[in-house]
Amino acid sequence: MKEETKLIQQRRQKVAELRAAGVEPYANQYQPTHRVFDIIAEYGDHTDEELARLNPSFRLAGRLMLMRQFGKASFCHFQDDSGRLQAYLQRDVVGAEAYSLFKRLDLGDIIGFEGRLFRTRTQELTLWVQKFVLLTKAIRPLPEKYHGLEDVELRYRQRYVDLIVNPAVKELFRKRSAIIRQLREYLEMRGFLEVETPMMQPIPGGATARPFETYHNVLDLPLFLRIAPELYLKRLLVGGIDRVYEINRNFRNEGISTQHNPEFTMLEFYQAYATYEDLMGLTEVMFGAVAQKVLGTLTFDYQGEQIDLTPPWRRLDLRESLTQVGGIPAAVVHDRQALVALAQEQGVVLRPGEGYGRALAKLFDLKVESRLIQPTFIVGYPVEISPLSRRNEKDPEVADRFELFIAGREMANGFSELNDPEDQRARFLKQVEAREAGNEEAHYMDEDFLRALEFGMPPAAGEGVGIDRLVMLLTNAASIREVIFFPLLRPEG
Repeated sequence: MKEETKLIQQRRQKVAELRAAGVEPYANQYQPTHRVFDIIAEYGDHTDEELARLNPSFRLAGRLMLMRQFGKASFCHFQDDSGRLQAYLQRDVVGAEAYSLFKRLDLGDIIGFEGRLFRTRTQELTLWVQKFVLLTKAIRPLPEKYHGLEDVELRYRQRYVDLIVNPAVKELFRKRSAIIRQLREYLEMRGFLEVETPMMQPIPGGATARPFETYHNVLDLPLFLRIAPELYLKRLLVGGIDRVYEINRNFRNEGISTQHNPEFTMLEFYQAYATYEDLMGLTEVMFGAVAQKVLGTLTFDYQGEQIDLTPPWRRLDLRESLTQVGGIPAAVVHDRQALVALAQEQGVVLRPGEGYGRALAKLFDLKVESRLIQPTFIVGYPVEISPLSRRNEKDPEVADRFELFIAGREMANGFSELNDPEDQRARFLKQVEAREAGNEEAHYMDEDFLRALEFGMPPAAGEGVGIDRLVMLLTNAASIREVIFFPLLRPEG
């Protein structure tokens, strides 16, 4: 539905009038010499006398955010991507015609200013404008309360407006960029090679999830959007790249919540000649290094809870957690039939091919996960729900696998990799049976991956880290939608 309001109509009329007067409302180019941040950083502590002695001319550009007009003079605030600065215009300086144009500008218009710096009587650093140019005429007005767009749905849907009027949002995404940069730096310093693997795959693999489907017309080939890069990254281990990682976009055709978006970002990395225990130690140090760089501390507040990333972190067996944290009697936890019955009583639906292992995992989700506030590694996952993980040598019923939980949610998943092609084939066959029985999230058979394993993959460990959730944690964001520029939303109306 078009939002043709009276204000929009008035601004469209201004565009026509500007063009009729020979003023182009959408400029081709303008080259600022400085950003607001540069000005404040270099001259923010200068006195008015010092500024007068410098007397350089500055060219800046930004969006009008506030205007105060006093007849023959006007003040305004404008902002670029680095900050906000006050500007001062006098009719006698810019000229009567230009000043008349300035008075007809609107909040939201993008302007190029040129002038020198001085301080007002209130000591505010200000640009004394000698000339200006209209760069972009804004047709739609900013929200009336431009300092705080409060409709959450509107903020996510119109992120471009959110970024204009809420400075904290821009700062959050700067932190997101810094977090990803620090993850890269940490891995690069340890010899990991960043790679890119296919996002459209003939066989979706590497996770238990329902994929999005697409189609390649020329090849007459059905394809799936990537649910995980795991099987391709492990092919690279076979090829002799011993330390490899990818910061990847994944797509899973599942529900939406404060912790889930169908399109999300993962860090996935693999290290030859390492075990899942090695990766738990690596993860402790990596998370701490990122937090120290971005926040300057290992302890911080998240949604009212004080989080401490100081290692070592707690390690807890999955079954023990159901008793120690979830309050389920140990006798029930270790009785396969009793535990499955309890899970079903709690509303857990077991899909084809699922049993005790799925019941354990779902009861953990219900009874334990939300209570794990401080960093905790959960280990001892059943092989049944770990089709790509290496069996534990002492207890072949469980996998050498961990999941990391912080602030009541999963942050990472890692395991020692299964490199026995016959064992992997047998597990794929069980997954195929479950899929044929109706489990849409079970793995497909991937013959090429099995062929790669038959060439020999070194013993290795791999891990996936949810970058969106890590950003949530380090920016105190309650919802995943806060940390994704354009989260998936229902269509308007």
